[in-house]
Amino acid sequence: MGGAGILLFLLAWTGAGVSWSPPKGKCPPRCSCSKESTLCEGSPELPESFSTTLLSLSLVRMGVSRLKAGSFLKMPSLHLLLFTSNTFSVIEGDAFIGLSYLQYLSLANNHLEALPRFLFQGLETLTHVDLRGNPFQCDCRVLWLLQWMPMVNASVGTGACAGPSALAQIQLNHLDPKKFKCKATELSWLQTVGESALSVESFSYQGEPHMVLAQPFAGRCLILVWDYSLQRFRSEEELSAPSVVSCKPLVLGPRLFILAARLWGGSQLWSRSSPDLRLTPVQVLAPQRLLRPNDAELLWLDGQPCFVVADASKAGSTTLLCRDGPGFYPRQSLHAWHRDTDAEALELDGRPHLLLASASQRPVLFHWFGGRFERRTDIPEAEDVYATKHFQAGGDVFLCLTRYIGDSMVMRWDGSMFRLLQQLPSRGSHVFQPLLIASDQLAILGSDFAFSQVFRFEPDKGILEPLQELGPPALVAPRAFGQVTVAGRRFLFAACFKGPTQIYQHHELDLSA
Repeated sequence: MGGAGILLFLLAWTGAGVSWSPPKGKCPPRCSCSKESTLCEGSPELPESFSTTLLSLSLVRMGVSRLKAGSFLKMPSLHLLLFTSNTFSVIEGDAFIGLSYLQYLSLANNHLEALPRFLFQGLETLTHVDLRGNPFQCDCRVLWLLQWMPMVNASVGTGACAGPSALAQIQLNHLDPKKFKCKATELSWLQTVGESALSVESFSYQGEPHMVLAQPFAGRCLILVWDYSLQRFRSEEELSAPSVVSCKPLVLGPRLFILAARLWGGSQLWSRSSPDLRLTPVQVLAPQRLLRPNDAELLWLDGQPCFVVADASKAGSTTLLCRDGPGFYPRQSLHAWHRDTDAEALELDGRPHLLLASASQRPVLFHWFGGRFERRTDIPEAEDVYATKHFQAGGDVFLCLTRYIGDSMVMRWDGSMFRLLQQLPSRGSHVFQPLLIASDQLAILGSDFAFSQVFRFEPDKGILEPLQELGPPALVAPRAFGQVTVAGRRFLFAACFKGPTQIYQHHELDLSA
């Protein structure tokens, strides 16, 4: 609608004639006024000396570059407000605050590329909004508008997109809000925990989230809790565990177990029978079998908790230990002589499975059958895999395979075997770990020689896409990642072999705001 058209509409809407008779002292320069209506054209700034009982206001070819908050607080009775062919390109969020009777609003033919998200908040009486003729950039900034239009009891004239080029000339009301990706994820540094670490695990005990770090050089399993007053993590308890490689927690009601897998001196089981007691060592685990543990995992088999400890010694074998009475005892030896470096428990086809990675052959997949693990298959195209971790998305099971030299890989289960889906360049990597943080399925590829890379799984593409690098501070030889949620805040722990553990906070950014 052009300026002449708006003027005709204004005259018809108000019932005013072509002869204007302004009240004395109330009509600003370059404006024509009647008792209830005003038309201003070519003014270098927004006039202010209007009647407080004004019902309709039309502003044409104004020299204003910015429409400021509270611009119409002195005109609370406005029913109709028209702008057209003006030079302003920015409207502040509260520009129309106080216009609780406004019915018709036209912002047509200005220089607006976007509108603030809550521009129409409080304008409950609107029946018509005209936004045509503006060079809207149809990116995340218009998402709120697309979501608002179907919900409002007003007709909205939107016009076409001016950009980006892929959407140029498409009508705004033809855009699908579901196709806009306007949520971003960011991991920002929060805190450093001194001493090197090889593993990090989260667990909930008595309703409170905890983290436990395996710190081999400090010779301990360090349990951390959130300090609500200091707003940071602090030490709660330390377990003596020289040369520890993994501290694996298990919570059974009021009882807490920690398996401390150690390179030398024997692996131990620690236990706390009630919350008011401290953890104490209660068992040396399979001293004749666990010669050089490299990883420990928790899994449930036939309703019973079990640990599997991957053994990397030439003469050792990975051992399954299940609960029997007060302790955990060997149930089965697996994969002897293969120097296993990693174990991963997962469920496929509704049954427990175990995946073992070793330095001497491709990863081997076992399935639980007849009360023991039986070899099912190996993973083709996967030589020199140091570790494997899995995640689920869209009903599918995916693997992240870590390789120190060459490309790390993402694979997907097809019902009979894992098949290659994606390769990611990696150099000096000992960990490629998926983590579900809020609604983000992330995977972090650590590196001893470069920045660790964070990827996010994109369901529509079915692959991992780069998200960000972790740091500064840079991670020094990362070995494990873990996440925990405390008081609605989400944190990522990065355990490093040659440097301190770093803690990051997970943020979700709304790009449509």
